[in-house]
Amino acid sequence: MTLRGHDVVLHGATGFVGRLTARYLAAHAGETRVALSGRSKDKLLALRDEIGVDWPVLVTDAADAGSLAELAASTTVVATTVGPFAKHGLPLVRACAEAGTSYADLTGEVLFVRDSAAAAHERARETGARIVHAAGFDSVPSDLGVLLLRERVVADGAGTLEETVLLLDSMRGGVSGGTIDSMRTQVDIVKDDPALGRVLTDPYALSPDRAAEPDLGPQDDGRLPKRDPLLGRWVAPFVMAPFNTRIVRRSNALQDHAYGPGFRYREVMGVGRSPVAPVLAGAVAAGLGGLAVGMAFPLTRSLLDKVLPKPGSGPSEKVQRGGHFRIEVHTRTSTGARYVATVAAHGDPGYAGTAVMLGESALCLGLDRLSSAGGVLTPAIAMGDHLVARLQARGFEMSVSRIS
Repeated sequence: MTLRGHDVVLHGATGFVGRLTARYLAAHAGETRVALSGRSKDKLLALRDEIGVDWPVLVTDAADAGSLAELAASTTVVATTVGPFAKHGLPLVRACAEAGTSYADLTGEVLFVRDSAAAAHERARETGARIVHAAGFDSVPSDLGVLLLRERVVADGAGTLEETVLLLDSMRGGVSGGTIDSMRTQVDIVKDDPALGRVLTDPYALSPDRAAEPDLGPQDDGRLPKRDPLLGRWVAPFVMAPFNTRIVRRSNALQDHAYGPGFRYREVMGVGRSPVAPVLAGAVAAGLGGLAVGMAFPLTRSLLDKVLPKPGSGPSEKVQRGGHFRIEVHTRTSTGARYVATVAAHGDPGYAGTAVMLGESALCLGLDRLSSAGGVLTPAIAMGDHLVARLQARGFEMSVSRIS
Protein backbone atom coordinates (compact mmCIF):
# COMPACT_ATOMS: atom_id res chain seq x y z
CA MET A 1 0.00 0.00 0.00
CA THR A 2 1.39 3.42 -0.98
CA LEU A 3 2.18 5.70 1.96
CA ARG A 4 0.30 8.96 1.47
CA GLY A 5 2.12 12.05 2.66
CA HIS A 6 -1.03 14.19 2.83
CA ASP A 7 -4.69 13.73 3.73
CA VAL A 8 -5.84 16.53 1.43
CA VAL A 9 -4.15 18.47 -1.36
CA LEU A 10 -5.89 21.67 -2.46
CA HIS A 11 -5.01 22.12 -6.14
CA GLY A 12 -5.45 25.57 -7.67
CA ALA A 13 -5.06 27.05 -4.21
CA THR A 14 -4.09 30.54 -5.38
CA GLY A 15 -7.15 31.06 -7.61
CA PHE A 16 -10.16 33.00 -6.39
CA VAL A 17 -12.16 30.10 -4.97
CA GLY A 18 -8.95 28.25 -4.14
CA ARG A 19 -7.88 31.00 -1.76
CA LEU A 20 -11.27 31.00 -0.07
CA THR A 21 -11.08 27.23 0.37
CA ALA A 22 -7.52 27.45 1.68
CA ARG A 23 -8.64 29.99 4.30
CA TYR A 24 -11.53 27.74 5.26
CA LEU A 25 -9.28 24.70 5.67
CA ALA A 26 -6.79 26.73 7.69
CA ALA A 27 -9.58 27.57 10.13
CA HIS A 28 -11.25 24.15 10.27
CA ALA A 29 -8.91 21.36 9.18
CA GLY A 30 -7.33 20.91 12.61
CA GLU A 31 -4.61 18.26 12.56
CA THR A 32 -5.45 17.15 9.02
CA ARG A 33 -2.37 16.95 6.82
CA VAL A 34 -3.04 19.53 4.10
CA ALA A 35 -0.84 20.67 1.20
CA LEU A 36 -1.30 23.51 -1.29
CA SER A 37 -0.77 22.90 -5.00
CA GLY A 38 -0.51 25.17 -8.03
CA ARG A 39 1.72 26.47 -10.81
CA SER A 40 3.59 29.20 -8.93
CA LYS A 41 5.72 28.40 -5.91
CA ASP A 42 5.98 32.08 -5.00
CA LYS A 43 2.20 32.53 -4.98
CA LEU A 44 1.72 29.37 -2.95
CA LEU A 45 4.26 30.49 -0.36
CA ALA A 46 2.64 33.93 -0.17
CA LEU A 47 -0.78 32.33 0.37
CA ARG A 48 0.62 30.04 3.04
CA ASP A 49 2.06 33.01 4.91
CA GLU A 50 -1.17 34.99 4.47
CA ILE A 51 -3.35 32.30 6.07
CA GLY A 52 -0.81 31.47 8.77
CA VAL A 53 -0.06 27.78 8.15
CA ASP A 54 3.10 25.74 7.60
CA TRP A 55 1.61 23.32 5.07
CA PRO A 56 3.79 21.93 2.28
CA VAL A 57 3.50 23.52 -1.16
CA LEU A 58 3.53 21.42 -4.32
CA VAL A 59 4.38 22.96 -7.69
CA THR A 60 2.29 21.02 -10.19
CA ASP A 61 2.32 21.29 -13.96
CA ALA A 62 -1.23 20.55 -15.14
CA ALA A 63 0.11 19.78 -18.64
CA ASP A 64 2.56 17.14 -17.38
CA ALA A 65 1.05 13.69 -16.79
CA GLY A 66 4.00 12.70 -14.63
CA SER A 67 3.55 15.72 -12.38
CA LEU A 68 -0.15 14.95 -11.95
CA ALA A 69 0.58 11.29 -11.21
CA GLU A 70 3.00 12.33 -8.46
CA LEU A 71 0.41 14.71 -7.04
CA ALA A 72 -2.30 12.03 -6.98
CA ALA A 73 -0.01 9.44 -5.41
CA SER A 74 1.01 11.81 -2.62
CA THR A 75 -2.40 12.22 -1.01
CA THR A 76 -5.67 10.60 -0.01
CA VAL A 77 -7.79 13.36 -1.61
CA VAL A 78 -7.27 16.07 -4.22
CA ALA A 79 -9.70 18.98 -4.12
CA THR A 80 -9.36 21.11 -7.23
CA THR A 81 -10.66 24.51 -8.31
CA VAL A 82 -8.77 24.60 -11.62
CA GLY A 83 -11.25 25.28 -14.43
CA PRO A 84 -12.65 25.46 -16.96
CA PHE A 85 -12.63 21.76 -16.29
CA ALA A 86 -13.23 20.82 -19.92
CA LYS A 87 -9.82 22.39 -20.63
CA HIS A 88 -7.86 21.39 -17.57
CA GLY A 89 -9.68 18.71 -15.60
CA LEU A 90 -9.52 15.33 -17.30
CA PRO A 91 -5.78 14.52 -16.85
CA LEU A 92 -6.09 15.02 -13.08
CA VAL A 93 -9.23 12.86 -12.95
CA ARG A 94 -7.38 10.09 -14.77
CA ALA A 95 -4.36 10.40 -12.47
CA CYS A 96 -6.55 10.14 -9.35
CA ALA A 97 -8.51 7.20 -10.72
CA GLU A 98 -5.28 5.37 -11.51
CA ALA A 99 -3.75 6.07 -8.08
CA GLY A 100 -6.87 5.19 -6.08
CA THR A 101 -7.00 8.79 -4.85
CA SER A 102 -10.32 10.47 -4.17
CA TYR A 103 -11.09 13.74 -5.91
CA ALA A 104 -13.54 16.64 -5.55
CA ASP A 105 -14.14 19.61 -7.83
CA LEU A 106 -16.53 22.51 -8.46
CA THR A 107 -17.47 21.86 -12.06
CA GLY A 108 -20.79 22.88 -13.52
CA GLU A 109 -19.94 21.48 -16.97
CA VAL A 110 -22.13 18.63 -18.23
CA LEU A 111 -19.77 17.68 -21.04
CA PHE A 112 -16.77 17.44 -18.73
CA VAL A 113 -18.57 15.19 -16.24
CA ARG A 114 -19.75 13.01 -19.12
CA ASP A 115 -16.19 12.71 -20.45
CA SER A 116 -14.87 12.00 -16.96
CA ALA A 117 -17.33 9.16 -16.45
CA ALA A 118 -16.43 7.66 -19.82
CA ALA A 119 -12.70 7.93 -19.14
CA ALA A 120 -12.41 7.05 -15.47
CA HIS A 121 -15.51 5.45 -13.92
CA GLU A 122 -14.48 1.83 -14.39
CA ARG A 123 -10.86 2.39 -13.38
CA ALA A 124 -11.95 4.33 -10.29
CA ARG A 125 -14.25 1.46 -9.33
CA GLU A 126 -11.28 -0.90 -9.55
CA THR A 127 -8.94 1.28 -7.47
CA GLY A 128 -11.54 2.61 -4.99
CA ALA A 129 -11.07 6.24 -6.00
CA ARG A 130 -14.17 8.34 -5.33
CA ILE A 131 -14.25 10.92 -8.13
CA VAL A 132 -16.79 13.52 -6.97
CA HIS A 133 -17.87 16.27 -9.30
CA ALA A 134 -20.02 19.27 -8.39
CA ALA A 135 -18.98 19.59 -4.74
CA GLY A 136 -19.97 23.26 -4.39
CA PHE A 137 -23.16 25.27 -4.86
CA ASP A 138 -23.23 23.25 -8.08
CA SER A 139 -24.66 20.78 -6.94
CA VAL A 140 -24.48 19.97 -3.22
CA PRO A 141 -27.76 21.65 -2.13
CA SER A 142 -29.68 20.01 -4.98
CA ASP A 143 -28.16 16.57 -4.57
CA LEU A 144 -28.33 16.38 -0.78
CA GLY A 145 -31.77 18.01 -0.65
CA VAL A 146 -33.28 15.25 -2.79
CA LEU A 147 -31.37 12.57 -0.87
CA LEU A 148 -32.80 13.85 2.43
CA LEU A 149 -36.29 13.87 0.98
CA ARG A 150 -35.98 10.27 -0.11
CA GLU A 151 -34.64 9.16 3.29
CA ARG A 152 -37.53 10.84 5.15
CA VAL A 153 -40.20 9.51 2.76
CA VAL A 154 -38.85 5.97 3.12
CA ALA A 155 -38.64 6.30 6.91
CA ASP A 156 -42.29 7.43 7.00
CA GLY A 157 -43.41 4.63 4.70
CA ALA A 158 -44.87 7.24 2.34
CA GLY A 159 -43.95 5.56 -0.94
CA THR A 160 -41.42 6.92 -3.42
CA LEU A 161 -40.64 10.33 -4.87
CA GLU A 162 -42.61 11.39 -7.91
CA GLU A 163 -43.08 15.03 -8.98
CA THR A 164 -40.15 16.87 -7.39
CA VAL A 165 -39.11 20.50 -7.87
CA LEU A 166 -36.28 22.55 -6.40
CA LEU A 167 -37.23 26.16 -5.75
CA LEU A 168 -34.47 28.74 -5.32
CA ASP A 169 -36.46 30.78 -2.82
CA SER A 170 -33.86 33.50 -2.20
CA MET A 171 -30.20 34.14 -2.95
CA ARG A 172 -27.76 37.02 -2.66
CA GLY A 173 -24.22 36.90 -3.99
CA GLY A 174 -21.87 37.68 -6.85
CA VAL A 175 -20.58 36.09 -10.04
CA SER A 176 -16.95 35.17 -10.68
CA GLY A 177 -14.95 35.25 -13.86
CA GLY A 178 -14.28 31.52 -13.53
CA THR A 179 -17.97 30.73 -13.83
CA ILE A 180 -18.28 32.94 -16.91
CA ASP A 181 -15.18 31.33 -18.44
CA SER A 182 -16.69 27.87 -17.99
CA MET A 183 -19.80 29.05 -19.83
CA ARG A 184 -17.65 30.36 -22.69
CA THR A 185 -15.78 27.08 -22.92
CA GLN A 186 -18.93 24.99 -23.14
CA VAL A 187 -20.38 27.28 -25.82
CA ASP A 188 -17.16 26.93 -27.84
CA ILE A 189 -17.16 23.13 -27.55
CA VAL A 190 -20.68 22.93 -28.93
CA LYS A 191 -19.83 25.34 -31.76
CA ASP A 192 -16.95 23.05 -32.77
CA ASP A 193 -19.11 19.93 -32.52
CA PRO A 194 -22.83 20.76 -32.87
CA ALA A 195 -23.79 17.15 -32.09
CA LEU A 196 -22.81 17.83 -28.50
CA GLY A 197 -25.65 20.33 -28.32
CA ARG A 198 -28.02 17.35 -28.32
CA VAL A 199 -26.13 15.91 -25.38
CA LEU A 200 -26.69 19.10 -23.42
CA THR A 201 -30.44 18.92 -24.01
CA ASP A 202 -30.68 15.27 -22.94
CA PRO A 203 -32.08 15.22 -19.37
CA TYR A 204 -30.22 11.95 -18.73
CA ALA A 205 -26.91 13.05 -20.27
CA LEU A 206 -25.00 11.91 -17.16
CA SER A 207 -26.79 8.61 -16.65
CA PRO A 208 -24.42 5.63 -16.32
CA ASP A 209 -26.86 3.61 -18.46
CA ARG A 210 -28.97 5.83 -20.71
CA ALA A 211 -31.03 2.91 -22.04
CA ALA A 212 -32.10 1.93 -18.51
CA GLU A 213 -33.73 5.29 -17.76
CA PRO A 214 -37.53 5.11 -17.40
CA ASP A 215 -39.68 6.60 -20.14
CA LEU A 216 -41.37 9.44 -18.29
CA GLY A 217 -41.90 11.67 -21.30
CA PRO A 218 -40.21 15.08 -21.67
CA GLN A 219 -38.38 16.27 -18.56
CA ASP A 220 -39.04 19.94 -17.81
CA ASP A 221 -35.76 21.57 -16.80
CA GLY A 222 -37.41 24.94 -16.29
CA ARG A 223 -36.24 26.77 -19.40
CA LEU A 224 -39.40 28.90 -19.67
CA PRO A 225 -41.24 31.12 -17.19
CA LYS A 226 -44.49 29.57 -16.02
CA ARG A 227 -46.87 28.98 -13.16
CA ASP A 228 -45.49 25.81 -11.60
CA PRO A 229 -48.23 23.22 -10.99
CA LEU A 230 -46.64 21.69 -7.87
CA LEU A 231 -45.68 24.99 -6.25
CA GLY A 232 -48.78 26.89 -7.33
CA ARG A 233 -46.80 30.04 -8.12
CA TRP A 234 -44.97 31.78 -10.96
CA VAL A 235 -41.34 30.81 -11.38
CA ALA A 236 -38.43 31.70 -13.64
CA PRO A 237 -35.63 29.55 -15.10
CA PHE A 238 -32.77 28.80 -12.71
CA VAL A 239 -29.40 29.24 -14.43
CA MET A 240 -27.89 26.17 -12.74
CA ALA A 241 -30.80 23.83 -13.49
CA PRO A 242 -29.41 22.38 -16.75
CA PHE A 243 -26.45 21.02 -14.79
CA ASN A 244 -27.89 20.30 -11.32
CA THR A 245 -30.81 18.27 -12.65
CA ARG A 246 -28.45 15.91 -14.45
CA ILE A 247 -26.35 15.41 -11.31
CA VAL A 248 -29.47 14.53 -9.31
CA ARG A 249 -30.64 12.13 -12.02
CA ARG A 250 -27.17 10.50 -12.06
CA SER A 251 -27.46 10.00 -8.29
CA ASN A 252 -30.81 8.31 -8.81
CA ALA A 253 -29.41 6.04 -11.54
CA LEU A 254 -26.35 5.10 -9.49
CA GLN A 255 -28.78 3.86 -6.81
CA ASP A 256 -30.74 1.74 -9.31
CA HIS A 257 -33.44 4.42 -9.45
CA ALA A 258 -34.11 4.22 -5.72
CA TYR A 259 -35.90 7.59 -5.72
CA GLY A 260 -38.77 5.87 -7.50
CA PRO A 261 -39.94 4.72 -10.95
CA GLY A 262 -41.96 7.92 -11.36
CA PHE A 263 -39.29 10.36 -10.16
CA ARG A 264 -39.47 13.53 -12.25
CA TYR A 265 -37.20 16.42 -11.27
CA ARG A 266 -36.83 20.06 -12.23
CA GLU A 267 -35.33 23.25 -10.76
CA VAL A 268 -36.77 26.78 -10.87
CA MET A 269 -36.23 30.20 -9.33
CA GLY A 270 -38.86 32.02 -7.29
CA VAL A 271 -39.95 35.51 -8.36
CA GLY A 272 -42.29 36.33 -5.50
CA ARG A 273 -46.08 36.26 -5.33
CA SER A 274 -46.95 39.80 -6.35
CA PRO A 275 -49.13 40.61 -9.38
CA VAL A 276 -45.97 41.40 -11.39
CA ALA A 277 -44.47 37.94 -10.80
CA PRO A 278 -45.25 36.77 -14.37
CA VAL A 279 -43.45 39.83 -15.75
CA LEU A 280 -40.41 39.23 -13.53
CA ALA A 281 -40.30 35.58 -14.59
CA GLY A 282 -40.32 36.59 -18.24
CA ALA A 283 -37.58 39.16 -17.67
CA VAL A 284 -35.31 36.57 -16.02
CA ALA A 285 -35.89 34.11 -18.87
CA ALA A 286 -35.14 36.78 -21.46
CA GLY A 287 -31.94 37.81 -19.69
CA LEU A 288 -30.60 34.25 -19.47
CA GLY A 289 -31.53 33.58 -23.08
CA GLY A 290 -29.81 36.78 -24.18
CA LEU A 291 -26.62 35.83 -22.34
CA ALA A 292 -26.53 32.39 -23.97
CA VAL A 293 -27.12 33.82 -27.44
CA GLY A 294 -24.65 36.64 -26.88
CA MET A 295 -21.85 34.22 -26.08
CA ALA A 296 -22.43 32.31 -29.31
CA PHE A 297 -21.49 35.18 -31.66
CA PRO A 298 -18.08 36.92 -31.82
CA LEU A 299 -19.36 40.50 -31.88
CA THR A 300 -21.76 40.18 -28.97
CA ARG A 301 -19.27 38.06 -27.02
CA SER A 302 -16.63 40.77 -27.33
CA LEU A 303 -19.12 43.27 -25.93
CA LEU A 304 -20.05 40.95 -23.07
CA ASP A 305 -16.39 40.31 -22.28
CA LYS A 306 -15.96 44.01 -21.55
CA VAL A 307 -18.58 43.98 -18.80
CA LEU A 308 -18.56 40.43 -17.41
CA PRO A 309 -16.12 39.42 -14.62
CA LYS A 310 -12.69 38.24 -15.75
CA PRO A 311 -11.19 34.83 -14.83
CA GLY A 312 -9.58 34.94 -11.40
CA SER A 313 -11.97 37.60 -10.12
CA GLY A 314 -15.01 37.39 -7.90
CA PRO A 315 -17.24 39.23 -5.42
CA SER A 316 -15.80 41.39 -2.67
CA GLU A 317 -15.49 40.19 0.92
CA LYS A 318 -18.42 42.45 1.84
CA VAL A 319 -20.61 40.81 -0.81
CA GLN A 320 -19.49 37.37 0.32
CA ARG A 321 -20.28 38.07 3.98
CA GLY A 322 -23.64 39.63 3.13
CA GLY A 323 -24.75 36.78 0.87
CA HIS A 324 -27.08 33.89 1.58
CA PHE A 325 -29.19 31.25 -0.09
CA ARG A 326 -32.37 29.38 0.73
CA ILE A 327 -33.53 26.42 -1.32
CA GLU A 328 -36.69 24.35 -0.93
CA VAL A 329 -37.09 20.95 -2.59
CA HIS A 330 -40.77 20.00 -2.83
CA THR A 331 -42.07 16.55 -3.67
CA ARG A 332 -45.33 14.70 -4.07
CA THR A 333 -44.90 11.00 -3.33
CA SER A 334 -46.52 7.93 -4.86
CA THR A 335 -48.98 7.86 -1.93
CA GLY A 336 -49.95 11.51 -2.45
CA ALA A 337 -48.01 12.87 0.56
CA ARG A 338 -46.24 16.23 0.29
CA TYR A 339 -42.80 16.95 1.74
CA VAL A 340 -40.32 19.80 1.54
CA ALA A 341 -36.58 19.76 2.21
CA THR A 342 -34.87 23.04 3.11
CA VAL A 343 -31.20 23.77 2.47
CA ALA A 344 -30.00 27.23 3.52
CA ALA A 345 -26.84 29.00 4.65
CA HIS A 346 -25.34 32.42 5.20
CA GLY A 347 -22.58 33.73 2.94
CA ASP A 348 -22.37 34.20 -0.81
CA PRO A 349 -23.41 30.77 -2.12
CA GLY A 350 -21.06 30.53 -5.09
CA TYR A 351 -17.96 31.53 -3.15
CA ALA A 352 -18.11 31.76 0.66
CA GLY A 353 -20.66 28.93 0.76
CA THR A 354 -18.89 26.93 -1.90
CA ALA A 355 -15.59 27.14 0.01
CA VAL A 356 -17.34 25.48 2.95
CA MET A 357 -18.91 22.81 0.74
CA LEU A 358 -15.68 21.98 -1.11
CA GLY A 359 -13.60 22.12 2.07
CA GLU A 360 -15.93 19.81 3.97
CA SER A 361 -16.19 17.48 0.95
CA ALA A 362 -12.41 17.14 0.91
CA LEU A 363 -12.27 16.47 4.65
CA CYS A 364 -15.15 14.02 4.37
CA LEU A 365 -13.48 12.06 1.58
CA GLY A 366 -10.15 12.11 3.38
CA LEU A 367 -11.15 11.41 6.97
CA ASP A 368 -14.61 9.83 7.24
CA ARG A 369 -15.36 6.11 7.10
CA LEU A 370 -17.44 6.09 3.94
CA SER A 371 -19.25 3.01 2.69
CA SER A 372 -19.49 4.10 -0.94
CA ALA A 373 -17.57 2.25 -3.65
CA GLY A 374 -15.22 3.96 -6.07
CA GLY A 375 -16.25 5.48 -9.38
CA VAL A 376 -17.24 8.78 -10.94
CA LEU A 377 -19.83 9.74 -8.38
CA THR A 378 -21.97 12.60 -7.06
CA PRO A 379 -21.92 14.22 -3.61
CA ALA A 380 -25.02 12.27 -2.53
CA ILE A 381 -23.60 8.91 -3.61
CA ALA A 382 -20.02 9.37 -2.41
CA MET A 383 -20.64 11.14 0.90
CA GLY A 384 -24.38 11.34 1.59
CA ASP A 385 -25.29 11.74 5.26
CA HIS A 386 -21.64 12.20 6.25
CA LEU A 387 -21.51 15.45 4.28
CA VAL A 388 -24.95 16.47 5.57
CA ALA A 389 -23.70 16.16 9.16
CA ARG A 390 -20.53 18.11 8.40
CA LEU A 391 -22.44 20.98 6.79
CA GLN A 392 -24.99 21.10 9.59
CA ALA A 393 -22.10 21.39 12.04
CA ARG A 394 -20.94 24.46 10.06
CA GLY A 395 -24.30 26.22 10.33
CA PHE A 396 -26.14 24.96 7.24
CA GLU A 397 -29.85 24.38 7.66
CA MET A 398 -30.71 20.98 6.17
CA SER A 399 -34.10 19.63 7.20
CA VAL A 400 -37.22 17.88 5.89
CA SER A 401 -40.85 18.53 6.83
CA ARG A 402 -44.09 16.82 5.87
CA ILE A 403 -46.59 19.42 4.70
CA SER A 404 -49.62 17.26 3.83
